[in-house]
Amino acid sequence: MPQRPEHIVHFTTLASLKPPRVGVAVAWLIAVGIAAALIVLFLVPWLQTAQGQGQVVALDPEDRAQEVTALVPGRVERWFVQDGQHVDRGQPIARVVDLDPNLLSRLAAERAQIEAEIAAVRQSQRVAGIDVDRNRQLFAEGLSSRRDFEQAQIKVADAAAKLAESRAKLNRIDVQLNRQSAQLVRAPRDGRIQNLNAAAGGALVSAGTPLATIAPERVERAVELMIDGRDVPLLRPGRPVRLEFEGWPAIQFSGWPSIAYGYFDGRVRTIDATANAQGLFRILVEPAPGKPAWPARRFVRLGGKVRGWVQGETVTVGYELWRQLNDFPLEFGQPATGKAAAYEDEDKVAAKAGKPK
Repeated sequence: MPQRPEHIVHFTTLASLKPPRVGVAVAWLIAVGIAAALIVLFLVPWLQTAQGQGQVVALDPEDRAQEVTALVPGRVERWFVQDGQHVDRGQPIARVVDLDPNLLSRLAAERAQIEAEIAAVRQSQRVAGIDVDRNRQLFAEGLSSRRDFEQAQIKVADAAAKLAESRAKLNRIDVQLNRQSAQLVRAPRDGRIQNLNAAAGGALVSAGTPLATIAPERVERAVELMIDGRDVPLLRPGRPVRLEFEGWPAIQFSGWPSIAYGYFDGRVRTIDATANAQGLFRILVEPAPGKPAWPARRFVRLGGKVRGWVQGETVTVGYELWRQLNDFPLEFGQPATGKAAAYEDEDKVAAKAGKPK
Protein backbone atom coordinates (compact mmCIF):
# COMPACT_ATOMS: atom_id res chain seq x y z
CA MET A 1 0.00 0.00 0.00
CA PRO A 2 1.49 3.33 -1.02
CA GLN A 3 2.34 5.67 1.76
CA ARG A 4 0.84 9.18 1.84
CA PRO A 5 3.09 12.25 2.06
CA GLU A 6 4.00 13.34 5.54
CA HIS A 7 2.27 16.74 5.24
CA ILE A 8 -1.02 14.96 4.43
CA VAL A 9 -0.65 12.31 7.15
CA HIS A 10 -0.87 15.04 9.77
CA PHE A 11 -4.27 16.07 8.32
CA THR A 12 -6.34 12.95 8.60
CA THR A 13 -9.55 14.61 7.39
CA LEU A 14 -7.88 15.99 4.27
CA ALA A 15 -6.31 12.64 3.61
CA SER A 16 -9.73 10.98 3.71
CA LEU A 17 -11.19 13.35 1.07
CA LYS A 18 -11.17 12.35 -2.61
CA PRO A 19 -11.74 14.87 -5.47
CA PRO A 20 -14.95 14.19 -7.42
CA ARG A 21 -14.61 12.66 -10.84
CA VAL A 22 -16.58 15.52 -12.41
CA GLY A 23 -14.14 18.07 -11.01
CA VAL A 24 -11.19 16.11 -12.34
CA ALA A 25 -12.81 15.83 -15.77
CA VAL A 26 -13.59 19.56 -15.82
CA ALA A 27 -10.00 20.39 -14.82
CA TRP A 28 -8.66 18.21 -17.60
CA LEU A 29 -11.06 19.77 -20.10
CA ILE A 30 -9.97 23.26 -19.06
CA ALA A 31 -6.32 22.35 -19.36
CA VAL A 32 -6.80 20.73 -22.77
CA GLY A 33 -8.90 23.70 -23.90
CA ILE A 34 -6.24 26.20 -22.88
CA ALA A 35 -3.57 24.17 -24.65
CA ALA A 36 -5.71 23.87 -27.78
CA ALA A 37 -6.48 27.60 -27.71
CA LEU A 38 -2.78 28.42 -27.48
CA ILE A 39 -2.02 26.09 -30.38
CA VAL A 40 -4.78 27.69 -32.47
CA LEU A 41 -3.70 31.22 -31.59
CA PHE A 42 -0.02 30.79 -32.37
CA LEU A 43 0.16 28.00 -34.95
CA VAL A 44 -3.05 27.99 -37.03
CA PRO A 45 -2.87 30.29 -40.10
CA TRP A 46 -5.54 32.88 -40.89
CA LEU A 47 -6.08 34.64 -44.24
CA GLN A 48 -6.73 38.34 -43.73
CA THR A 49 -9.57 39.90 -45.72
CA ALA A 50 -10.95 43.37 -46.36
CA GLN A 51 -14.72 43.13 -46.35
CA GLY A 52 -17.01 45.28 -48.45
CA GLN A 53 -20.54 45.44 -49.80
CA GLY A 54 -21.72 46.48 -53.23
CA GLN A 55 -23.72 45.43 -56.25
CA VAL A 56 -23.48 43.80 -59.66
CA VAL A 57 -22.81 46.31 -62.45
CA ALA A 58 -21.99 46.24 -66.15
CA LEU A 59 -18.30 46.53 -66.87
CA ASP A 60 -18.90 48.55 -70.05
CA PRO A 61 -20.76 51.85 -69.31
CA GLU A 62 -22.63 51.48 -72.61
CA ASP A 63 -24.14 48.22 -71.34
CA ARG A 64 -25.81 49.87 -68.37
CA ALA A 65 -29.45 50.92 -68.23
CA GLN A 66 -30.15 53.93 -70.44
CA GLU A 67 -32.99 56.45 -70.40
CA VAL A 68 -34.79 57.25 -73.64
CA THR A 69 -35.91 60.88 -73.65
CA ALA A 70 -38.23 63.01 -75.74
CA LEU A 71 -36.40 64.98 -78.42
CA VAL A 72 -39.07 67.65 -78.96
CA PRO A 73 -41.68 69.24 -76.68
CA GLY A 74 -45.26 68.10 -76.99
CA ARG A 75 -47.39 65.23 -75.75
CA VAL A 76 -47.14 61.47 -76.12
CA GLU A 77 -49.67 60.44 -78.75
CA ARG A 78 -48.93 56.71 -78.81
CA TRP A 79 -46.81 54.05 -77.12
CA PHE A 80 -45.41 51.29 -79.31
CA VAL A 81 -43.97 49.09 -76.54
CA GLN A 82 -44.88 47.67 -73.14
CA ASP A 83 -42.97 47.02 -69.93
CA GLY A 84 -40.70 43.99 -70.21
CA GLN A 85 -40.80 43.90 -74.02
CA HIS A 86 -37.63 43.21 -76.01
CA VAL A 87 -36.71 45.96 -78.48
CA ASP A 88 -34.13 46.16 -81.24
CA ARG A 89 -31.99 49.14 -82.09
CA GLY A 90 -34.07 51.72 -83.99
CA GLN A 91 -37.44 50.22 -83.02
CA PRO A 92 -40.13 52.88 -82.29
CA ILE A 93 -40.94 53.41 -78.63
CA ALA A 94 -43.33 56.39 -78.59
CA ARG A 95 -44.62 59.18 -80.79
CA VAL A 96 -44.53 62.75 -79.46
CA VAL A 97 -46.73 65.25 -81.30
CA ASP A 98 -46.83 69.02 -81.06
CA LEU A 99 -49.73 70.73 -79.33
CA ASP A 100 -50.62 72.40 -82.66
CA PRO A 101 -51.99 69.64 -84.94
CA ASN A 102 -51.54 71.85 -88.04
CA LEU A 103 -47.91 72.72 -87.32
CA LEU A 104 -46.45 70.49 -90.02
CA SER A 105 -48.82 71.77 -92.72
CA ARG A 106 -48.12 75.38 -91.78
CA LEU A 107 -44.36 74.77 -91.83
CA ALA A 108 -44.69 73.15 -95.26
CA ALA A 109 -46.67 76.17 -96.54
CA GLU A 110 -44.08 78.59 -95.16
CA ARG A 111 -41.31 76.59 -96.79
CA ALA A 112 -43.07 76.70 -100.16
CA GLN A 113 -43.52 80.47 -99.79
CA ILE A 114 -39.84 80.98 -98.96
CA GLU A 115 -38.80 78.85 -101.94
CA ALA A 116 -40.94 81.07 -104.20
CA GLU A 117 -39.28 84.16 -102.70
CA ILE A 118 -35.86 82.67 -103.38
CA ALA A 119 -36.79 81.99 -107.01
CA ALA A 120 -38.04 85.60 -107.43
CA VAL A 121 -34.91 87.05 -105.84
CA ARG A 122 -32.70 84.95 -108.10
CA GLN A 123 -34.59 86.19 -111.16
CA SER A 124 -34.25 89.76 -109.93
CA GLN A 125 -30.54 89.14 -109.31
CA ARG A 126 -30.05 87.90 -112.87
CA VAL A 127 -31.87 90.94 -114.31
CA ALA A 128 -29.83 93.27 -112.09
CA GLY A 129 -26.65 91.61 -113.34
CA ILE A 130 -27.67 92.19 -116.96
CA ASP A 131 -28.45 95.82 -116.11
CA VAL A 132 -24.99 96.23 -114.55
CA ASP A 133 -23.30 94.89 -117.69
CA ARG A 134 -25.34 97.19 -119.92
CA ASN A 135 -24.64 100.30 -117.81
CA ARG A 136 -20.95 99.42 -117.69
CA GLN A 137 -20.82 99.41 -121.48
CA LEU A 138 -22.83 102.61 -121.78
CA PHE A 139 -20.66 104.28 -119.15
CA ALA A 140 -17.53 103.24 -121.03
CA GLU A 141 -18.97 104.74 -124.24
CA GLY A 142 -19.98 107.93 -122.40
CA LEU A 143 -23.70 107.35 -122.97
CA SER A 144 -24.53 106.80 -119.28
CA SER A 145 -23.60 108.55 -116.09
CA ARG A 146 -21.59 107.02 -113.25
CA ARG A 147 -24.60 107.35 -110.95
CA ASP A 148 -26.72 105.06 -113.14
CA PHE A 149 -23.89 102.51 -113.21
CA GLU A 150 -23.56 102.61 -109.38
CA GLN A 151 -27.32 102.34 -108.92
CA ALA A 152 -27.29 99.15 -110.99
CA GLN A 153 -24.51 97.73 -108.80
CA ILE A 154 -26.51 98.59 -105.65
CA LYS A 155 -29.49 96.64 -107.02
CA VAL A 156 -27.26 93.56 -107.48
CA ALA A 157 -26.01 93.86 -103.88
CA ASP A 158 -29.58 94.25 -102.56
CA ALA A 159 -30.65 91.16 -104.46
CA ALA A 160 -27.76 89.17 -102.97
CA ALA A 161 -28.69 90.32 -99.45
CA LYS A 162 -32.35 89.36 -99.99
CA LEU A 163 -31.26 85.96 -101.32
CA ALA A 164 -29.10 85.32 -98.23
CA GLU A 165 -31.96 86.36 -95.94
CA SER A 166 -34.40 84.05 -97.73
CA ARG A 167 -31.97 81.14 -97.49
CA ALA A 168 -31.60 81.75 -93.76
CA LYS A 169 -35.39 81.60 -93.37
CA LEU A 170 -35.45 78.38 -95.37
CA ASN A 171 -32.78 76.88 -93.10
CA ARG A 172 -34.79 77.76 -90.00
CA ILE A 173 -37.88 76.12 -91.46
CA ASP A 174 -35.87 73.01 -92.34
CA VAL A 175 -34.53 72.83 -88.78
CA GLN A 176 -38.09 72.96 -87.40
CA LEU A 177 -39.21 70.29 -89.85
CA ASN A 178 -36.28 68.07 -88.90
CA ARG A 179 -37.11 68.49 -85.22
CA GLN A 180 -40.69 67.57 -85.88
CA SER A 181 -39.51 64.50 -87.75
CA ALA A 182 -37.86 63.45 -84.46
CA GLN A 183 -41.30 63.04 -82.90
CA LEU A 184 -40.88 59.29 -83.31
CA VAL A 185 -38.66 58.22 -80.40
CA ARG A 186 -36.64 55.10 -81.22
CA ALA A 187 -34.58 52.65 -79.15
CA PRO A 188 -30.89 53.61 -79.10
CA ARG A 189 -29.77 49.97 -78.64
CA ASP A 190 -30.98 46.40 -78.23
CA GLY A 191 -32.42 45.58 -74.84
CA ARG A 192 -35.55 45.14 -72.80
CA ILE A 193 -37.98 47.85 -71.66
CA GLN A 194 -37.45 48.08 -67.93
CA ASN A 195 -39.75 50.99 -67.17
CA LEU A 196 -42.15 53.25 -69.05
CA ASN A 197 -42.92 56.75 -67.80
CA ALA A 198 -46.68 56.36 -67.83
CA ALA A 199 -47.14 59.84 -66.33
CA ALA A 200 -45.75 61.35 -69.53
CA GLY A 201 -48.66 59.91 -71.51
CA GLY A 202 -51.18 62.42 -70.28
CA ALA A 203 -48.98 65.44 -69.60
CA LEU A 204 -47.00 67.97 -71.56
CA VAL A 205 -43.43 66.79 -72.02
CA SER A 206 -40.42 68.91 -72.86
CA ALA A 207 -37.27 68.01 -74.72
CA GLY A 208 -35.22 65.74 -72.45
CA THR A 209 -38.13 64.28 -70.47
CA PRO A 210 -37.44 60.55 -69.78
CA LEU A 211 -39.97 58.32 -71.52
CA ALA A 212 -38.54 54.84 -70.95
CA THR A 213 -35.58 52.95 -69.51
CA ILE A 214 -33.87 50.26 -71.58
CA ALA A 215 -31.78 47.59 -69.86
CA PRO A 216 -29.37 45.56 -71.99
CA GLU A 217 -29.68 41.79 -71.88
CA ARG A 218 -26.17 40.68 -72.89
CA VAL A 219 -23.60 42.41 -70.73
CA GLU A 220 -20.20 41.71 -69.26
CA ARG A 221 -20.80 41.73 -65.54
CA ALA A 222 -18.58 43.05 -62.79
CA VAL A 223 -18.96 43.81 -59.08
CA GLU A 224 -18.35 47.12 -57.38
CA LEU A 225 -17.49 46.93 -53.68
CA MET A 226 -17.14 49.74 -51.18
CA ILE A 227 -14.04 49.20 -49.02
CA ASP A 228 -13.02 51.05 -45.88
CA GLY A 229 -10.28 53.59 -46.49
CA ARG A 230 -8.15 52.01 -43.76
CA ASP A 231 -7.59 48.87 -45.85
CA VAL A 232 -7.51 50.34 -49.38
CA PRO A 233 -3.82 51.44 -49.35
CA LEU A 234 -2.77 47.80 -48.91
CA LEU A 235 -4.94 46.49 -51.75
CA ARG A 236 -3.84 46.39 -55.36
CA PRO A 237 -5.18 45.25 -58.75
CA GLY A 238 -5.02 41.51 -59.21
CA ARG A 239 -5.83 40.65 -55.60
CA PRO A 240 -8.19 37.62 -55.31
CA VAL A 241 -11.70 38.30 -54.04
CA ARG A 242 -14.39 35.98 -52.67
CA LEU A 243 -17.94 36.99 -53.55
CA GLU A 244 -21.30 36.14 -51.98
CA PHE A 245 -24.21 36.98 -54.26
CA GLU A 246 -27.61 37.89 -52.88
CA GLY A 247 -29.99 34.95 -52.74
CA TRP A 248 -27.25 32.38 -53.37
CA PRO A 249 -26.78 29.84 -50.52
CA ALA A 250 -23.30 30.09 -49.06
CA ILE A 251 -21.28 29.25 -45.96
CA GLN A 252 -18.37 31.59 -45.37
CA PHE A 253 -15.13 31.23 -43.41
CA SER A 254 -13.23 34.35 -44.39
CA GLY A 255 -10.00 33.16 -42.77
CA TRP A 256 -10.15 29.71 -44.35
CA PRO A 257 -11.55 30.14 -47.87
CA SER A 258 -10.74 26.53 -48.76
CA ILE A 259 -13.64 25.26 -46.62
CA ALA A 260 -16.16 27.93 -47.70
CA TYR A 261 -19.15 26.85 -49.76
CA GLY A 262 -21.27 28.69 -52.31
CA TYR A 263 -18.75 31.47 -52.97
CA PHE A 264 -17.32 32.64 -56.27
CA ASP A 265 -13.92 33.96 -57.21
CA GLY A 266 -12.98 37.33 -58.65
CA ARG A 267 -10.02 39.64 -58.78
CA VAL A 268 -9.57 43.37 -58.25
CA ARG A 269 -9.64 45.22 -61.57
CA THR A 270 -9.43 48.89 -60.51
CA ILE A 271 -9.44 50.99 -57.33
CA ASP A 272 -10.87 54.50 -57.30
CA ALA A 273 -8.42 57.28 -56.54
CA THR A 274 -10.82 59.21 -54.27
CA ALA A 275 -13.36 58.23 -51.64
CA ASN A 276 -17.06 58.97 -51.58
CA ALA A 277 -18.84 61.13 -49.01
CA GLN A 278 -18.81 58.27 -46.47
CA GLY A 279 -15.06 57.76 -46.76
CA LEU A 280 -15.38 54.48 -48.66
CA PHE A 281 -13.42 53.61 -51.79
CA ARG A 282 -15.00 51.81 -54.73
CA ILE A 283 -13.20 48.86 -56.29
CA LEU A 284 -14.26 46.98 -59.42
CA VAL A 285 -14.04 43.19 -59.33
CA GLU A 286 -14.01 41.07 -62.49
CA PRO A 287 -14.36 37.28 -62.80
CA ALA A 288 -11.15 35.43 -61.99
CA PRO A 289 -9.73 33.53 -64.97
CA GLY A 290 -9.56 29.77 -64.63
CA LYS A 291 -12.16 29.70 -61.83
CA PRO A 292 -15.80 28.51 -61.92
CA ALA A 293 -18.09 30.95 -63.72
CA TRP A 294 -20.40 33.23 -61.78
CA PRO A 295 -24.08 32.25 -61.53
CA ALA A 296 -26.22 32.66 -64.64
CA ARG A 297 -27.74 36.07 -65.36
CA ARG A 298 -31.22 34.87 -64.42
CA PHE A 299 -29.93 34.27 -60.89
CA VAL A 300 -27.55 37.24 -60.54
CA ARG A 301 -28.91 40.32 -62.31
CA LEU A 302 -27.54 43.83 -62.61
CA GLY A 303 -28.09 45.76 -59.38
CA GLY A 304 -28.11 42.65 -57.19
CA LYS A 305 -26.44 43.01 -53.80
CA VAL A 306 -23.04 41.43 -53.23
CA ARG A 307 -20.73 40.94 -50.27
CA GLY A 308 -17.05 40.51 -50.94
CA TRP A 309 -13.83 39.71 -49.15
CA VAL A 310 -10.60 40.92 -50.73
CA GLN A 311 -7.92 38.48 -49.67
CA GLY A 312 -4.72 39.76 -48.10
CA GLU A 313 -1.78 38.14 -46.32
CA THR A 314 -1.72 34.96 -44.21
CA VAL A 315 -1.09 35.49 -40.47
CA THR A 316 -1.78 33.57 -37.27
CA VAL A 317 -5.17 33.58 -35.59
CA GLY A 318 -3.72 35.28 -32.50
CA TYR A 319 -2.26 38.11 -34.56
CA GLU A 320 -5.56 38.60 -36.37
CA LEU A 321 -7.48 38.82 -33.07
CA TRP A 322 -4.96 41.33 -31.75
CA ARG A 323 -5.27 43.36 -34.97
CA GLN A 324 -9.07 43.37 -34.82
CA LEU A 325 -9.10 44.41 -31.16
CA ASN A 326 -6.74 47.31 -31.89
CA ASP A 327 -8.46 48.25 -35.17
CA PHE A 328 -5.22 48.03 -37.12
CA PRO A 329 -5.09 47.81 -40.93
CA LEU A 330 -4.24 44.69 -42.87
CA GLU A 331 -0.75 43.25 -42.81
CA PHE A 332 1.55 44.62 -45.50
CA GLY A 333 2.70 41.85 -47.83
CA GLN A 334 5.29 41.40 -50.55
CA PRO A 335 6.18 44.13 -53.10
CA ALA A 336 3.55 44.67 -55.75
CA THR A 337 3.87 43.41 -59.29
CA GLY A 338 2.14 44.29 -62.55
CA LYS A 339 -0.45 47.03 -62.35
CA ALA A 340 0.16 47.62 -58.65
CA ALA A 341 3.85 48.16 -59.31
CA ALA A 342 2.96 50.74 -61.93
CA TYR A 343 0.83 52.59 -59.37
CA GLU A 344 3.65 52.55 -56.84
CA ASP A 345 6.12 53.78 -59.46
CA GLU A 346 3.81 56.71 -60.18
CA ASP A 347 3.68 57.51 -56.47
CA LYS A 348 7.49 57.45 -56.27
CA VAL A 349 7.83 59.71 -59.28
CA ALA A 350 5.33 62.15 -57.81
CA ALA A 351 7.15 62.12 -54.49
CA LYS A 352 10.50 62.81 -56.16
CA ALA A 353 9.00 65.61 -58.23
CA GLY A 354 7.78 67.28 -55.04
CA LYS A 355 11.19 67.26 -53.38
CA PRO A 356 13.36 70.37 -53.80
CA LYS A 357 16.64 69.76 -55.62
